[in-house]
Amino acid sequence: MKGGKKLSDNNLAINNNLPTENNPKISFYSKLKKDFQLNKIKYLMVLPVIIYFLIFAYKPMYGLLMVFQDFSPRLGISGSTWVGFENFQRFFADPSAWRIVKNTFNISFWSLVFGFPAPIILALLINEIRNKFFKRIVQTVSYMPYFISIVVLCSLIKFFTQSDGLIPEFFSYFGIEKTNLLAEPSAFVPIYVISDIWQTIGWDSIIYLAALAGIDQEQYEAARIDGASKLQQIFHITLPGLKTTIIILLILRMGTLLNMGFEKILLLYSPSTYSVADVISTYVYRMGILNADYSYAAAIGLLNTLVNVTLLLITNRLAKKFAGSGLF
Repeated sequence: MKGGKKLSDNNLAINNNLPTENNPKISFYSKLKKDFQLNKIKYLMVLPVIIYFLIFAYKPMYGLLMVFQDFSPRLGISGSTWVGFENFQRFFADPSAWRIVKNTFNISFWSLVFGFPAPIILALLINEIRNKFFKRIVQTVSYMPYFISIVVLCSLIKFFTQSDGLIPEFFSYFGIEKTNLLAEPSAFVPIYVISDIWQTIGWDSIIYLAALAGIDQEQYEAARIDGASKLQQIFHITLPGLKTTIIILLILRMGTLLNMGFEKILLLYSPSTYSVADVISTYVYRMGILNADYSYAAAIGLLNTLVNVTLLLITNRLAKKFAGSGLF
């Protein structure tokens, strides 16, 4: 009986790809083959996604070789001259490099400080609305700007901020001289940040509203019985319930901190605001597309990506250390 039971256990282990006395180690190929046989449909479902990433995410990485070359489209990557780290040295030696990096961090910083908490606050406010009809109206109105084309949005900004536009006209009632606000370096960053919040606040609040819906309502009932005010409920129940969502979205935001939409800046800035508005992405556009300096532009873009990845890893590490949760 014991021998029969042992043989049966061995067969069961083999069928389930587990180690046995006779076969102490199962190869990776055998495990993969067995798993594929058991989950053929799942593999077929995920296949289009894998192909997509291989073609559009991993295959283009081959092009990063041009950052170490004096790339020529005529010669291609295999025929272009290798120059090592010359493109990186050229960027750090560029007199405008410090200005570009400073502007990028400046706009990103203020976008993070004011833009990241904005959807959280909106979600908290919407969550407190008890009239369902009015709540839907507020949600719809806040979502709508997100679907406006960036070209249309920038046209509206230019229309409202020109010297005879609505905003300068409004400020003139307080004794402020009418002027084209987009031509003022001191006004460019506030205009960019405020318009960005207005366009994205409603859409970004959706995930927070979904997280709020998952908070146990009995906690609020118990807090009300204990005499807790609305503000105390928010600080002791709502925000702790949103903590994990906030941390994950903050980590993701830090990973794309310097990847601001260059299209918007490109449509809004002018020579008079280059000193505060010219960022890494617009500089890469000018060098790569307008000047056809592909290797130099690719090198700057790679540096930008490395900084973003570094910020993501640091933020994730700090979140795991001080908040107990992270993205990975």
